[in-house]
Amino acid sequence: MRVDFYLVIVFLSLIGLLDEKPVTAQEFNCAVNINDEQLEGTSYDYVKQTLATELTSYINEFRWTEIEVLEHERINCQISIILTSANTDYTFSAEAVISSRRPIYGSMQETTSIILSDQAWQFSYPEGRSLVHDELSFEALTGFIDYYAYLILGYDFDSFAELGGSDYFAKAQDVVDLSQSSNAIGWARSSNNRRNRFTLVADMMNSSYYDLRRAYYTYHRKALDGFTKNPDQARDAVLEALELIQSTKRRSTSNFLFDLFFDTKSREIAAMLVDAESQIRLAAYNILSETDQAHMSDYENLQ
Repeated sequence: MRVDFYLVIVFLSLIGLLDEKPVTAQEFNCAVNINDEQLEGTSYDYVKQTLATELTSYINEFRWTEIEVLEHERINCQISIILTSANTDYTFSAEAVISSRRPIYGSMQETTSIILSDQAWQFSYPEGRSLVHDELSFEALTGFIDYYAYLILGYDFDSFAELGGSDYFAKAQDVVDLSQSSNAIGWARSSNNRRNRFTLVADMMNSSYYDLRRAYYTYHRKALDGFTKNPDQARDAVLEALELIQSTKRRSTSNFLFDLFFDTKSREIAAMLVDAESQIRLAAYNILSETDQAHMSDYENLQ
């Protein structure tokens, strides 16, 4: 549960305005979509019928943290899976896009927390198989889901407290560590591809990127959550976050985490700053022209 909301609940309880305990829920409200159009034949029809349901239950009904979460605080997320091939032993190759959202406080809107794409997933799913969460052993289907569930939690908690997601990034790292003896596709550290599961969580745990994570907090908690109440102050916070990102990127050896941030946030940043005072817009534009050249078309109106 987010700390600020928790304090409100405690206060109301003490003064007697809550007669009943709040209804608690698990951490996720996740929708899973399966696309099996690339599979040939009818032998795999059961997959589309059962896998989405099994994965949805696996994610939404398991308790991933020790924190009490209220129903409206559940993390909205989506996993879109494209099954690209299948073997006669019911081993499937797949690609997936994973995204999560969080509420923007003081508004009725949500912001996309992170969008992650994974094109190297292979798992076994024979008909009738049930999914079991096991933190002591690795399995390619559930391990993939565990890894991204913990990443989503990490990003979500980072947006509410500085480095608040560290425990969950560490959990994702545990999944990676377990995977290393499995020879499963997509889990090894690859010198040819620095943008993989191994590298992503290793970078999130690396102190060299802590200021990027602090900027992520500043952007969400001080800028987005404060925008309705004080837009000018919120825009100052956006610039503060961008300055921190700029200084961190200048010291970094990889663009991976920065690209993930800007792929998710570029249009939102532009929308927040378009009505800012000219010096704020231009300062942001100069930083963005250095740190996020891939999305410069989104920032044209900031000049």
